[in-house]
Amino acid sequence: MSLALQGGGSFGAFTWGVLDRLLEDETIAFDAISGASAGAVNAVLLASGLADGGPNAARATLERFWKRASEAAPRGHAGFALEAAARHLSPYQFNPFNLHPLKTILEEEVDFDALQQRPGPKLLIATTRVRDGSLRIFREKAVTLDVILASTCLPVLHHAVSINGEAYWDGGYSANPPLLPLVSASRASDALVVQIMPSAGVEMPTTASEIRKRIEQITFANSLVRDIDALSAMKQIAGPHDQGSRLARKLQKLRLHHISAEAEYPALSEASALNLDWDFLRTLHDAGRRAADRWLNRELGQTAH
Repeated sequence: MSLALQGGGSFGAFTWGVLDRLLEDETIAFDAISGASAGAVNAVLLASGLADGGPNAARATLERFWKRASEAAPRGHAGFALEAAARHLSPYQFNPFNLHPLKTILEEEVDFDALQQRPGPKLLIATTRVRDGSLRIFREKAVTLDVILASTCLPVLHHAVSINGEAYWDGGYSANPPLLPLVSASRASDALVVQIMPSAGVEMPTTASEIRKRIEQITFANSLVRDIDALSAMKQIAGPHDQGSRLARKLQKLRLHHISAEAEYPALSEASALNLDWDFLRTLHDAGRRAADRWLNRELGQTAH
């Protein structure tokens, strides 16, 4: 099967839980993985762990990363100061040396040179080109540390990431996650979308912080909605007997599955995607495991692995 992993900051711990449960099932193999932002991080951790030692190594790599990310996160007054600075200053002002704690963690957890050479799932990592806002997808042998940092680059917190002279921001702005390219690249008939950004707000936002949060949720959720709608429309247009293009044949066989963090953990719409407190991450992880377990029990008999 293939995986489409949505981004959304610390909400990516839900996806960690989903993957943790899927990796326990020996009947499941991953043909291709697409991701943006936190989804890109989970994608590369999954692929690296599988290449290093199989499912158990992948589970250990994911847990180790999220634990270390939590330990590296600013706490208390430092965390509040960072959020306040991001509201009023550019990262080129409050972070002139471009310090990025996740960079060191990713460098130590993922051997990108080895990952490019080893067999494993296809990777499709989304980034957004700053100069024109277009989607740029990096594939297996082009996936480097800088590509993952670009895919996770929120411009209010981090400097743009330069790759071959082009500046890139968070991939979630243009494809969160890449779905149509995943279907085109994958040989699998089953594609599982893991959605972590809330699509619906609880109530009308009225304070400045509530409005900013809702804008962020809409921005990072809408591209997935558009992709799913486009995929459904293309499948209908192709029809059951269209044997024309390679993509049309894939669309005929495609079974699209969906796991939603919001459905499993409704309080997510009120939470902060910058919250890296370990108890919060474990709560999301456990919710992801439960959601994946239910999906497996419901869909496993219908899914061609």
